[in-house]
Amino acid sequence: MFDREERVSPALIKSMADQIRHRGPDDEGYYVAGPVALGFRRLSIIDLNTGHQPISNEDGTVWVIFNGEIYNYPELRTELLSKGHSFRTQTDTEVLVHLYEEYGVEFLSKLRGMFAFAIWDSVKETLLLARDRVGIKPLYYSLTDRFISFGSEMKAMLADPEIPREVDPRVIDRFLTFYYVPGEETLLKSIHKLAPGSYLLAKRGQVEIKQYWDLSFAQPRAVGLKAAQEELIALLDETVQLHMISDVPVGFLLSGGVDSTAMLSLAAGKTDRAISSYTVGFSAPGITDERPYAKLAAERYGTTHHQLSLSAQEFSDFLPDYVRHMEEPVCEPPAVALYYVSKLASQHVKVLISGEGGDEAFAGYSNYRNLVWLERFKKALGPGAHILAGCMNAANSISRSAKVAKYTPLLNVPLRNYYLSRTSTPFKAFNDPRQHLYTPAFRGHASKSWSASPIRSYFSNAQACDVLSQMLYVDTKSWLPDDLLIKADRMTMANSVELRVPFLDHKVLEFAASLPANFKLHGFATKYIAKKALGAHVPKEILNRPKAGFPVPYESWIKNELNSWMQDLLLDSRAVERGYFSRMAIEDLLKKNRPSGAYSKEIFSLAVLELWHKEFIDGQRSGLDTSAVPAISQMALQR
Repeated sequence: MFDREERVSPALIKSMADQIRHRGPDDEGYYVAGPVALGFRRLSIIDLNTGHQPISNEDGTVWVIFNGEIYNYPELRTELLSKGHSFRTQTDTEVLVHLYEEYGVEFLSKLRGMFAFAIWDSVKETLLLARDRVGIKPLYYSLTDRFISFGSEMKAMLADPEIPREVDPRVIDRFLTFYYVPGEETLLKSIHKLAPGSYLLAKRGQVEIKQYWDLSFAQPRAVGLKAAQEELIALLDETVQLHMISDVPVGFLLSGGVDSTAMLSLAAGKTDRAISSYTVGFSAPGITDERPYAKLAAERYGTTHHQLSLSAQEFSDFLPDYVRHMEEPVCEPPAVALYYVSKLASQHVKVLISGEGGDEAFAGYSNYRNLVWLERFKKALGPGAHILAGCMNAANSISRSAKVAKYTPLLNVPLRNYYLSRTSTPFKAFNDPRQHLYTPAFRGHASKSWSASPIRSYFSNAQACDVLSQMLYVDTKSWLPDDLLIKADRMTMANSVELRVPFLDHKVLEFAASLPANFKLHGFATKYIAKKALGAHVPKEILNRPKAGFPVPYESWIKNELNSWMQDLLLDSRAVERGYFSRMAIEDLLKKNRPSGAYSKEIFSLAVLELWHKEFIDGQRSGLDTSAVPAISQMALQR
């Protein structure tokens, strides 16, 4: 690896960067030196005039390309100046070069922000790839015996025809188990995700991957509720101010909920720039329309507010592009709404702030409450839980209660054996051992044990002393980076907009993890301390409303307006010939969904898989013919 006789084609590296032009339409830059090449697309946000990348140290021996924001870069820059380093720009990117020179890979612990970057040290012949602690920014890589290729999106890497497009069939079952793909694998055998809080070091033919950070719930600290509330407000206030750093206007995504409203309230009045806000809503029956609540927050804090609605036709029209931008299979219908509202925002701003992460940090989801109480109930019953399970099974056969049937099987199963993350439980249709979705030929590739292996390893690593903390740790390691943050990054960057998420600042997460569990789940109240602390910052109409999430009426659309479209897609001869799924099972699923929409999520997942194959396998975009000029190190990242 890094054979000095090899040469990277400049045309190839440009082709790779062009694939992710949407991530950085303002500028491009390249470093090509024999076996190493770095390519870059820039979205200009900080130091608009001199922030061109790649950036090097004074003598041109260390080069960096960087995607994200380092929020504490001013203080790091001051520290480096005191140690004799000199700077040519005012960017956070240049700080990374000099931090590496001063501290080596240990400098990662000093960073506060969201990032994915590559540093090439030509003297030591060392390539360093690193990803932020939580996985806000993406980073993919491919290793062969000849080269390493990497990028912010897989599309950049697939511009190189030497990257094979062979599907890993095991990952199909993992996706359908979780509705996303936890772990470091992707649907393509040749491409992997660099795990959050990790770095990859390639040096003279040797590659090592190490974790540099993890979230610990091991020992809750002794602190009073009032003191913790005051500390939380001070920390969030500081974090939001850091996330407001920008040389371009900043807007806010408003969901009409507590978290996004709180972010706006902490920013309002602390900037001399006008703030704009954006929301999307629906008028469908049975769906909570977020727009009145978002408008209330916008009026309270004086933003210039913009809103839109989304139709079934717009939803289905975007689905092929949804899959192309997401790259990984993710069953996240609200992501389509995020795309459209980001597109609206892109007409006004380059930076958006949202309340993503508050529920993951402070236990805002109802499944946390329900399963914590279930586990408490089981513990109180002791051996009697087994007897009760039998009685409840008998009762269910008489009453046919859906709620009883849902939780009865869990009475005999430890949490670590049934909790697969907040989107995956034994209740899912695809996790029912009786379902016959797979063809006999494909069934041998599906292993529930392998599919669940990342989650099992997270349970093993969780030094948690309570049930709630175990679930929060698992979701922070899986659902957060592999579902929520993929959606957040891809849908905003598809519109050349950078999304910032203050609740996922690592200091906020570490603070939340240090709190006693009953500060987060208090009786039946979820996100207890956050709501208590933010009560003065959020209108009561929003604070006290039931949690709605980011509702999109896709269930209704799939069983009605989009039913024929889904049938045509999933029962197309090409889809059936792939050999994964039984045609009869798909027909049965579509039929069972027609009355109530109960299987819309399963159908959407299958649609995502088929569209993914059409885009990344059937299309087989060949890219540039560079077979005579092998690429040894390639990078395409956005600022």
